[in-house]
Amino acid sequence: MEDILIRCVSNDGSIRLFCCTTTKIVEEARVIHNTYPVATAALGRMLTAGSMMGTMLKSEKDSITLQINGKGPIGSIIVVSDISGDVRGYVANPYVDLGPNAQGKLDVGGAVGTDGTFTVIKDLGLKEPYVGQVPIVNGEIGDDIASYFVYSEQTPTAVALGVKLAKTGAVDAAGGFIVQVMPDADEKTIDLLENNVLSIKSVTDIISENGIKGLLDRVMNNIEYTVHEEKKISYRCNCNRNRLEKALIALGKEDIKEIIEEQGQAELVCHFCNKKYMFNKEELEDILNKAING
Repeated sequence: MEDILIRCVSNDGSIRLFCCTTTKIVEEARVIHNTYPVATAALGRMLTAGSMMGTMLKSEKDSITLQINGKGPIGSIIVVSDISGDVRGYVANPYVDLGPNAQGKLDVGGAVGTDGTFTVIKDLGLKEPYVGQVPIVNGEIGDDIASYFVYSEQTPTAVALGVKLAKTGAVDAAGGFIVQVMPDADEKTIDLLENNVLSIKSVTDIISENGIKGLLDRVMNNIEYTVHEEKKISYRCNCNRNRLEKALIALGKEDIKEIIEEQGQAELVCHFCNKKYMFNKEELEDILNKAING
């Protein structure tokens, strides 16, 4: 089954919903980064949120970066997406191994920690990117993202993100939703939405049993809505040799000289997909010339 993202709006325009399945995306990330279960869950939640928040952008040239770092053992998690909803990401320490939390579930909050911030960086083609940042609520990621929308964008928001793993550590199901209340929503609609959201105990159980349409129907139960977009999403890295060459140039001529003299070559590895790029001495000397001559 392909991963799917759906964007819909209530017929009165007072509620907007983004929901998606990300089972294949999270499994691909798990394989790429060789993550332990709690790191798979944490990175998977961030990837799911990143995909939905990417589709909130206005232009194909825009991009969004999500970062969470609560000074827990997992370190920083970074996810990048765009209007397509395709997404990529990595976690600083993929080998965190924690016992279950008090509810008997993977302890994502314990792995992420709470002494830090959740940050959203939007590159909208302006001179400076937009940066929004809020203190971490509990490290479970969903509540932290909801807090960002409330305090940085003044939009009441409910977020549910889930990753369900098999005993082998592989991803059985993943996905979630972001639902937002617009300023003109009436109390009856808000009450309906709150009841619907509170009745959902596990997004991954719904996805496993009824797919993304089942999740959509549960969130919008008794609320008339129209689907405005439904599309496939995937894990996609945009790294290439030219980008990595620019990264080398950005090191500066002194550092490039040092690499040439001490190593004679350079191997760069993409954080997002682990693809390796080799630059031999001749290529490094050419890059050095570019750094010197601007």
